[in-house]
Amino acid sequence: MTAGTVLIAAYSGRALAASARRAGYAPLVVDACGDSDTRAIATDVRCLPDALHHGFRIAPLLDACAELATRSATAPIGIVLGAGFEDQPHCIEKLAETYPVLGCPAPVVRHCSTPKDLFGLLSHLGIPHPETSLTPPAQGQGWLSKLEGGSGGTHIVRCKPHPTAMPHRYFQRAAPGDAISALAITSPKGVAFAFTRQWVNAAPRRPYRYGGAVGNIEIDAELEARLVDTMLALCEALKLVGLVSFDFLVDPGGEPLLVDVNPRPGASLDVLDDAQGTLFKAHMAAVQGDDPVEVLQSGWAPSTLAAAYLYADRGTLTVPDIAWPEWSSDRPAPGTVIAEHDPLATAFAEGATPEIAAALCQERLAALEQMLYQSPKIGGHPS
Repeated sequence: MTAGTVLIAAYSGRALAASARRAGYAPLVVDACGDSDTRAIATDVRCLPDALHHGFRIAPLLDACAELATRSATAPIGIVLGAGFEDQPHCIEKLAETYPVLGCPAPVVRHCSTPKDLFGLLSHLGIPHPETSLTPPAQGQGWLSKLEGGSGGTHIVRCKPHPTAMPHRYFQRAAPGDAISALAITSPKGVAFAFTRQWVNAAPRRPYRYGGAVGNIEIDAELEARLVDTMLALCEALKLVGLVSFDFLVDPGGEPLLVDVNPRPGASLDVLDDAQGTLFKAHMAAVQGDDPVEVLQSGWAPSTLAAAYLYADRGTLTVPDIAWPEWSSDRPAPGTVIAEHDPLATAFAEGATPEIAAALCQERLAALEQMLYQSPKIGGHPS
């Protein structure tokens, strides 16, 4: 007996599907990857591979959801959205005509992904953030160009000496500091927070590409209080609900600068959830108007876990038929062609401290890359 059937749509639905399954739900997944472990976890999967490079398109998305719902033994109670909809609130509006959106609605997502709205709100509330402009700076040195509603860091580039305006792009002054992400589970009845430390996996022309994160970190009590105050103010002002995340840069002087608000479950789910899927349970409680804190207090027990993304940086890869390590996820099926620099897989590691977990995760990432690129190719010879 499951807690219910739930639709999940994201570029990669594996993390959400795994959390939902641990929480007792039957997940139906629409994503762009169709990885073998996602198919093993989910009750049913529909893959829309073009979405990874072109975004979700409403007609194929609706068709995929309808097909899954029709084939399901029980009707889905709603849809949970992951990465891939930050710049497409119109898709959320269309989905909401058929399925209850179990998370932030389209107007909230639109507000968070519109720089004029979000950074105007931050200024109004007195929340420190990097200098942001909708028009190109006169001199590009020290500035970044970002895509509205972008995710994963691949959309962030350093400005040229004399940048020009481009559609749907805005400009932000680069700031030094440690990247800290905060996961929030929020409803009008209660809010809870957890923190992760993130790092980049830089590539040519992608200097801020997301690399990974580690959970269970300790931060200074005064800094934590400032971060919590900021997030509480924004949860109320933006009417955020369910699992959401906030990205901060903490400068060398200890000043936290808010960089982004992601009104959806984020990558930190992988390192902060537990064996019972407590974060998904808390998310469902929040979106249904209950207190997520009560769910967390019932026994949320995350490990000190790190997760890092592997990209196809050695070149386009035809995925070999390998024995995937138990510490890997997001496993493409044998024969899948992964384009150069596209996401390839995820490595995990648990450690006694966040530093140990992160270091072991990096070692495993290198081992997994070697395993994939040095294995015999499908139907060919060793490379």
